[in-house]
Amino acid sequence: MTAIEFASETSRITTRPAVATRVVNVLANSYRAWKNRRAFYRLGEMSDAELADIGLTRADLHVAIDVPFGSDPTAKLRSIASDRVDTIEDIARKVA
Repeated sequence: MTAIEFASETSRITTRPAVATRVVNVLANSYRAWKNRRAFYRLGEMSDAELADIGLTRADLHVAIDVPFGSDPTAKLRSIASDRVDTIEDIARKVA
């Protein structure tokens, strides 16, 4: 066996687990996005007062639902809520 033959066998052996890992990661991410999207739809069933208690508005839900289907709308909500908190803290610092 020459070094070239050994190198080609080694790369073939190491790519199979990498492909399997990628497939498992895609499936896990898809499941997580599906589960988070279901939780997101439950937020739509809440009243405006309940949404305000967790720092969201109904308009935030409308903005977050516009993300593509494969992506996670709860990540967009987290971004919106954290931006709002940062803005409120900045305003409070300027007043004080």
